[in-house]
Amino acid sequence: MTTTSPTAKQPGSTRVAVQRFGTFLSGMIMPNIPAFIAWGFITSFFIAVGWLGNWHPVADMLGGFGDVSKVGWQHAMTALAQDPDGKTFSQYVGLVGPMITYLLPLLIANTGGRMVYRERGGVVATIATMGVIVGTTIPMFLGAMIMGPLAGWITKQMDRLWEGRIRPGFEMLVNNFSAGILGMILAIAGFFGFGPVISAISAFLGTIVAWLVANGLLPLLSIIVEPAKVLFLNNAINHGVFTPLGIQQASQVGKSILFLIEANPGPGLGILLAFTFFGVGEAKATAPGAVIIQFFGGIHEIYFPYVLMKPILLVAAIAGGMTGVATNAIFGGGLKFPAAPGSIIAVTLAAAPAGVGNLLVVYLSVVLAATVSFLVSAVFLLRTRRRDLATEGAGDLAAAIAQTEANKGKESAALAGLRQQTASAQSAVATDRRISTIVFACDAGMGSSAMGASVLRNKFKKAGIDGVDVTNKAIANLDGTEDLIVTQQQLTDRARARNGEAMHVSVDNFMNSPRYDEVVEIVRKQHDGDA
Repeated sequence: MTTTSPTAKQPGSTRVAVQRFGTFLSGMIMPNIPAFIAWGFITSFFIAVGWLGNWHPVADMLGGFGDVSKVGWQHAMTALAQDPDGKTFSQYVGLVGPMITYLLPLLIANTGGRMVYRERGGVVATIATMGVIVGTTIPMFLGAMIMGPLAGWITKQMDRLWEGRIRPGFEMLVNNFSAGILGMILAIAGFFGFGPVISAISAFLGTIVAWLVANGLLPLLSIIVEPAKVLFLNNAINHGVFTPLGIQQASQVGKSILFLIEANPGPGLGILLAFTFFGVGEAKATAPGAVIIQFFGGIHEIYFPYVLMKPILLVAAIAGGMTGVATNAIFGGGLKFPAAPGSIIAVTLAAAPAGVGNLLVVYLSVVLAATVSFLVSAVFLLRTRRRDLATEGAGDLAAAIAQTEANKGKESAALAGLRQQTASAQSAVATDRRISTIVFACDAGMGSSAMGASVLRNKFKKAGIDGVDVTNKAIANLDGTEDLIVTQQQLTDRARARNGEAMHVSVDNFMNSPRYDEVVEIVRKQHDGDA
């Protein structure tokens, strides 16, 4: 753990650049996940083969009445729809198509435009993306993720042309008409040029995925995805490729395996269970609690430090991930919509609308993935158990620190106490800036950062300290008003780039860090000085 001063140098690297790109993509998708969930449930209820769109599944569940029950259910549906022609209920619910064609891409585009140039960029991005949507025949998620930020950036550059040159009283006129005209131009360009190009790209990516499925090679994606997760590089792959293609696939066949390549909680669960039974020291003590957070809370990064402590466990994560993907590929498992966060609860809700059989397959993929990663992890942990017991984990700490230095800041939450001793000389940096706003920042601004903020709020409450606002944000949303920013070590450089004036505290694990007590003590001293 390290605490960095506001004037620390900001190193750059390819890894940080990829993380930043993935964070940007995640920032467009994550805030709109509720809309994807709503669309998933609506399709489950109202499409022709859905729960209400087709009366046969309900009639079959009644059982024992044969065609009489089916006819009765059809009459009931006809009465509900109040139509004498006997149409199915799904024909009266026109939400499914418009939502996936217009609503979801436009939400993504608006979010992307806002991230680049606030509300004004979001409006122009929405207009421009409408042209892309109308100019294609497939859901334009990939197009929205490109056109949205691009339109926001173009709007920003346009406004710079006459910034400070508009005569007083004409600002609103110029702003409104310039944005409207630019939106029109971009929409037309999107219709004739941008849309067809993105359609071709989507078709190409879809062809690659179809080829992988047809040749049984889809599980090989875990070789890339699982290490990328541990290094926080997965968002570019997941939100840039899997989510757009998965939504398109789900709209066509009712579910997609692509939603489960990264979200399957099985690999992480197996690794944590292995530490629970065969680990030593703090790793063994903290693993059971991490299981609850990872499996039910869906915060996958809770198991990343355990893998970084023993990098060989990447093999276990890959083996578990490949097993889960292979299980779903063989038996046709998939999710109706993205599972975010990757909790077993979210996975259940996303899998159930596609049928009980599909849900059982998804459960099987989680169980088998966890079993394989557990067995592989157990082998590696047992091989080093005697040494770990003899050294009380010191050997693991040394290996973890060496790997951290080699890979620019990867640390082990399981050894946070011992690492604190090695970093005792690096106590919290004093700052003349009064701390009234503390922000926990991570990639998406949800999940683990929200939990860390809750932990620190409780510590302030127990200490009787008031007047400190503790919140959580995505790194991309840091705006320079924060007094103190708490991030995981891997993300501190990016947070510092967003706000170099704030005090930055790096921790191993948002849920359990001794640095929180140091922060509380700093704030307490400031309050005592005011008294």
